[in-house]
Amino acid sequence: MSTSHAPPGSPLHDISPKSASATSEDRDDDPAAPDLETLRPSAARRTRVPRWLRRTTGPVLLLALWQLLSYTGVLSADVLASPGRIARVAGDLIGDGSLASSMGTSLRRVALGLLLGLLIGGGLALLAGLFRVGEDLVDAPVQMLRTVPFVGLIPLFIIWFGIGETPKVAVITLGVTFPLYLNVYAGIRGVDARLVEAGESLGLTRRGLVRHVVLPAALPGALTGLRYALGVAWLALVFAEQINADAGIGFLMVQARDFLRTDVIVVCLLVYAFLGLLADFIVRSLERLLLQWRPTFTGR
Repeated sequence: MSTSHAPPGSPLHDISPKSASATSEDRDDDPAAPDLETLRPSAARRTRVPRWLRRTTGPVLLLALWQLLSYTGVLSADVLASPGRIARVAGDLIGDGSLASSMGTSLRRVALGLLLGLLIGGGLALLAGLFRVGEDLVDAPVQMLRTVPFVGLIPLFIIWFGIGETPKVAVITLGVTFPLYLNVYAGIRGVDARLVEAGESLGLTRRGLVRHVVLPAALPGALTGLRYALGVAWLALVFAEQINADAGIGFLMVQARDFLRTDVIVVCLLVYAFLGLLADFIVRSLERLLLQWRPTFTGR
């Protein structure tokens, strides 16, 4: 067997495994050798500003503009209180315990309505998504009912359930049910048929297919529906707590409206926003925990 050699004088003639290794070893000793730069993705070299700083810049600038308009008198206190005034009122409400008590009452209503909505919406979605007979029986009535504004049903709920806690929880439950149903149902029906065929070829039973193939594939859509349902739950709570409420954040807003206290109203709205943001953060944490198997694009 013959070994091919590069012709003398060519660039390949002087390069051998031994000389290549020697070149890499002697590069550090040769001052004339060029320095090698580690290549990084362009997205990593684009900016060195911390992400938390970029995310907080907008709200901070908005608060500064709000305070400036209030200080110069362009925005009067009768129209909208200044951020400083709102901060003092929030401190007073926290100090006397009224804000904490109202938050506890509102959280209890949202939690109960969300639980009932999960059971009803998720159960109907599983029935309609997994069975054709269930789809024929369930999907059409649900699609009809979801087009009815749940706020418009408040007078009917008052007639049916009175003015206690039941109509408030019923409004939240109704608002939560339909987003969960739509997303869970779409997630189940959006499962790739090839995954189901692969599971059947491996000998999975129908229960095994649902457990190991259908439900995991539908989980992203279900969590998206849960995030949307939580937003609707806080929106429904605002309307629900207008029904002859004697406690809760909505009750504080009604009292503040009667006395033209825009500072208290803004504090209650900020509490609604904070609770909604906290609930969304919890669901997104669940997404990162439960969907570790799914690679996604995170932006550049």
